[in-house]
Amino acid sequence: MRILLVSQMYPGPDDPDLGVFVEQMEEALRDRGHELERAVVDSRGGGGRRHVRLVTDARAVARRFQPEVVYAHFLVPAGLAAALATRAPLVVTAHGQDVANVGRIPGVRGATSYVVRRAAAVIAVSEWLREELEGKVGAAHGKVEVVDCGVDLGLFPVQPPPAGPPAFVCVGSLNERKNPLRLAHAFERLGEGTLTFVGDGPLRPHLEGRAGISVTGRVPHDEVPARLAAARVVCGPSLVEPFGQSLLEGMAAGRPVVATQVGGPPEFVTPESGVLVDPTSESSILEGLRRAAELPCPNGAAREAAAEHDLRRQAEKVEVILQRAARGRRA
Repeated sequence: MRILLVSQMYPGPDDPDLGVFVEQMEEALRDRGHELERAVVDSRGGGGRRHVRLVTDARAVARRFQPEVVYAHFLVPAGLAAALATRAPLVVTAHGQDVANVGRIPGVRGATSYVVRRAAAVIAVSEWLREELEGKVGAAHGKVEVVDCGVDLGLFPVQPPPAGPPAFVCVGSLNERKNPLRLAHAFERLGEGTLTFVGDGPLRPHLEGRAGISVTGRVPHDEVPARLAAARVVCGPSLVEPFGQSLLEGMAAGRPVVATQVGGPPEFVTPESGVLVDPTSESSILEGLRRAAELPCPNGAAREAAAEHDLRRQAEKVEVILQRAARGRRA
C-alpha cells in the first residue's frame, strides 16, 4: 500500500526523543513491504503554527503521493489535519492526551467527533483508552480497535542488573501527570539505592539536588536501553497512563516495574513482572519500590509479557486495519 503518515510527534534534529514510537511503527510497516511518505511535526517548538503547517504539508504530500490510505497519530490536531488534507481513507490512532483534551479544551470535542466520523477506523493504544474515548465521543462506539505501538525487543537486550543497592529509573517527562514528586518522596522514605529520572520538564528543579536522586534531562531514544540496563527497577507511577511505553520497554529489558494502576499498565503488567500502585498514595509507591526490588532481575516474566507486544506483531495488526480501510470497508 501507499500510506501517508501524519503525526504531530516525530523525532527531529532538535528533539530526537519526540514520538519515537511513531517512527518505529513506520519502519515496521516499511519492512512489511509498504511505501510510506509522511507529513509530521518534528520539534516541540513553534507553537500553534506548526499544526497549521501540518495541514498544508499533509495536503501537499497527499497531492503528490496519492496515498491509498492515511495513517494519523493523535486524533487532534494530526487526525484533523489528515482529514482536511485528503479524501483518502483515514485510520487514526488515539494515544491519550488527545482523548483527555476532549471537554477540556474548547472546540476539541467537535473536532474529535468529526475525525472519528470521518475515519474508516480508530485505534486506541489500550482497552482503558478505548473506553475513555467511547465515553466522550458517541461516534466512537463500535468503531475502536485496540492496538498499542509495541516494543522492538531487539533494542532492549536482557542484561544482568548492576551490583550494589537497588537502582531505580524513571523515563519520561517531569510533569504533574507523570507524578515524579511522589515517586521522589517515596524513594527518600525507602532510604537506600539510587533513583534516576531520564527526562525533562517543569518539575525538574524540584528533583535536582536531592540525596541519591539524579536527573539526566532528555536523551536520544537509542540511549534509553543503556539507562534501563543500569537499573534494577523501572518506575512509572503516573497519575494516569493511557498505555505506558517506557514501562513496556523496561519489561522488554527484563526489568521489574513499579506501575500505576490507572490506565493501560494493568493490561500488561503481571504480578510476576511488577507491582501496580495507587499513584495518589506515597505509601503505596513506597511499598511498590520495596516489592519490585525483591522481584527477580533479570525478570523473565517481564520479558515474556513484553514479547506479547512485539513491534512486528503490532505492525501486522495495524496493517490489517489499514488494508481494510484502503479497500473501503469500515473496521
